[in-house]
Amino acid sequence: MEDAMVLLQTGKRLASAAFRRECICWSDDSFSISSIPFSGDTITTASSSPSNHRPANAAESESATHLLAHIKLLICRRTAALAALDASLHSEAIRHFSKILDGRRCAPRGFLADCYMGRAAAYRAAGRVAESISDCNKTLALDPTSIQALETRADLLESVRCFPDCLHDLEHLKLLYNSILRDRKLPGPPWKRHHVQYREVPGRLCALTVKVQELKKRVASGEMGSSNVDYYLLMGLRRGCTRSELERAHLLLTIRHKPDKAMGFMERCEFADDRDLDSIRDRARMSAVLLYRLIQKGYRSVMANVLDEEAAEKQRKKAFAASSAAVSVVQTLQAQEPEDIKHSPPAAVFQGLFCRDLAAVSSLLSQVGFNRPITVKYEALTC
Repeated sequence: MEDAMVLLQTGKRLASAAFRRECICWSDDSFSISSIPFSGDTITTASSSPSNHRPANAAESESATHLLAHIKLLICRRTAALAALDASLHSEAIRHFSKILDGRRCAPRGFLADCYMGRAAAYRAAGRVAESISDCNKTLALDPTSIQALETRADLLESVRCFPDCLHDLEHLKLLYNSILRDRKLPGPPWKRHHVQYREVPGRLCALTVKVQELKKRVASGEMGSSNVDYYLLMGLRRGCTRSELERAHLLLTIRHKPDKAMGFMERCEFADDRDLDSIRDRARMSAVLLYRLIQKGYRSVMANVLDEEAAEKQRKKAFAASSAAVSVVQTLQAQEPEDIKHSPPAAVFQGLFCRDLAAVSSLLSQVGFNRPITVKYEALTC
């Protein structure tokens, strides 16, 4: 009996090790959900040919194994991305989320919405505002009731001082809170995860109402117009950037957020109902167009500032060149003055009264017999 138990445990351990080796050896693109046989196909195959019953079961088992391996891989990558985000490793979190979102294989709609929201948080922490807004747009296209996506996008628009669009998101969030209080439950199925609890909704709604009223008053007074948008922060540029830096940032943002490519993420989503495709496509395209227009406005505004700075720099260079030329002329004139003094003719020497008195004193000294030499500076003899 003990030998049998040992054999069973050994066999189980060997089977688990073989399964782990197979999971590791499979590549990311080896799974295709279309290869899973449906129940109707399996029954038809089994009823038509009893001899094919075992291969059908083997294929179904292999497909299920592939599916489990794919699910395990997605969960591991999302766990690694969330851990990197919690550790403030933003680039690492973006890389893990991008592997999930940019992969070739499909994933459930809700899972992708959560991953887009996680990558938006990583982009926001890294200071990439446009990319974060784009991921929030995709999250809201897949899940219009995402409270976290609405709050994040509103905060991002407020940070770049795009207050009209920020007010639009806050009004949408206010309606969502009211619907939650009316239905007495959070949106979505019961198993859906939310970062907000139901008991927090009334307090959030009151604070949101006060904030919306204040923003409306400030916008109505003209204090926060569309001309005050911080396009440098939106495009990820520094103040005083050069034209080449602006052109490069604009090119990258235009390629990434072009409206024609805004619906590409839908090809990697699995939808339970195809009737939602049109509404998702419309939401994604509308938000992508708004972001693209905002980027183009930012490019024109920053380019105007760059041209003004270049013109001012040219004026400063001209003024500096003129001042340098004036200084060189003055130095040349100062260098020529000693030479003019050196080569100028000597002044006329006149014998003055002091010289005649000195001659009389010397004659008197010679008469009294004073024969000692007296040192006399000849320069003093000239007047």
